[in-house]
Amino acid sequence: MTRLSRQTLGQLPKDVGRPNYDPARVTVGIVHLGIGAFHRAHQAAFTDAVLAQDPSWGICGVSLRSPETRDALAPQDGLYTLKVQDGDGEELQVIGSVVELLCAPEDPEAVLRRMADPATRIVSLTITEKGYCHNPATGTLDENHPDIVHDLENPGQPRSAIGFIVEALARRKSAGTAPFTLLTCDNLPSNGHVLKRVVTRFAELRDPALAAFVRNVASPSTMVDRIVPATTDSDRSAIAAALGVEDAWPVMTEPFRQWVIEDDFPLGRPAWENAGALFADDVAVFEMMKLRLLNGSHSTLAYLGYLAGAETVADAMALPGMEALIGGLMREEVSPTLPPLPGFDLAAYRAELLQRFRNPALRHRTWQIAMDGSQKLPQRLLGTIRDRLKAGAGYDRLALGVAAWMRYARGVDEAGRPIDVRDPHAARIAELTQGMGAPEGIVAAFLTMTDVFGTDLSESAPFRLTLINALTRLFEKGSAATLRDYV
Repeated sequence: MTRLSRQTLGQLPKDVGRPNYDPARVTVGIVHLGIGAFHRAHQAAFTDAVLAQDPSWGICGVSLRSPETRDALAPQDGLYTLKVQDGDGEELQVIGSVVELLCAPEDPEAVLRRMADPATRIVSLTITEKGYCHNPATGTLDENHPDIVHDLENPGQPRSAIGFIVEALARRKSAGTAPFTLLTCDNLPSNGHVLKRVVTRFAELRDPALAAFVRNVASPSTMVDRIVPATTDSDRSAIAAALGVEDAWPVMTEPFRQWVIEDDFPLGRPAWENAGALFADDVAVFEMMKLRLLNGSHSTLAYLGYLAGAETVADAMALPGMEALIGGLMREEVSPTLPPLPGFDLAAYRAELLQRFRNPALRHRTWQIAMDGSQKLPQRLLGTIRDRLKAGAGYDRLALGVAAWMRYARGVDEAGRPIDVRDPHAARIAELTQGMGAPEGIVAAFLTMTDVFGTDLSESAPFRLTLINALTRLFEKGSAATLRDYV
């Protein structure tokens, strides 16, 4: 079958959306590190919607690890299909904002040249929490991280996003070129501040004069929201049947999307507000709301759902007691920790989240959400637990989510089958908990991970006891029976 490309755009069915500009005229203004499905369903789609106004904001997508995305999309001129679906139907839109694709391990110099090019005015990132090479409990650079050690010793051949950013800024400094804006779109509290902190510290370790230059870099914080499951072979087949041409890597998503951005772009930016983005002086309140309500709930239902045998989020939501548990977690334990949101209907937002989780058209796997829990839980659950502890308030549902992660991360499910745990600390967790069967010992072992729990939670007797009680319930009753207690 013929591949999707600029040459085959005209062959697509009339009901398939396509760029309202000439993709061949688009030039690169943004380098995006981490060209995965979320970026292509979110920031790239926002950008696609406004390129007709200014085609100088095309995206160079950079893969930091695997060539798979480049190999899939380069023969398609960067074009791909975005399928927006819910229980009421679906819409197909071909996105044309990605005009160049690079694979960093194969040619780091090409990536650095593109980032140092004066035409590049924004470097954006979706590299997941672990890509920041930081301590999740403190938000500071992990100076012993193998990639950081390597990049300090080999600045011209970096491996990490942090190494690429600082080396590109060093080249811009030498050339007298103004620094680009850093735009992180990952789920980290105060994500722009975290990125600026780790990048500046890395620069300090390289050269104090370079650090002075890096301190002038704009790094606005953002809040991003859209559910994007992994693409399957059946998705590819369905898209090919609908288009009449092959698309090697389409993206599936939901109708809902949200992007809140601090407006700090010294070298300019696309008019994303015309595509629905919201610019704000401070995104922290939106960020906290989303991390704690959506992401915290997502992680909780993913671990409990996986342990109970649910393959997808919608399957997990159908388990007796799950919706009541998640609804209570959001309403009674998370919402009281949020700062005031004048004019915002928090109850309606919670109801909308439950509806999104129930979306039967999205095959969002619990295993996918469960990845990298050691990096995600500090932002998604542990910060909320800290606030509840300070207030002397309960957090049993939140603790059940953390306990379910502990049960999951040990790598054996309730039937004794191995779990493919994808986490940067998977080997460490296996070593810490090897041979342990009692919840007390397992919790004690996990709480030695102060880079995840901090010293405060690790030393909190009430927190420890609450976790032990939650983990005991999961071991004695199993996840499905534990959930039924909430019916």
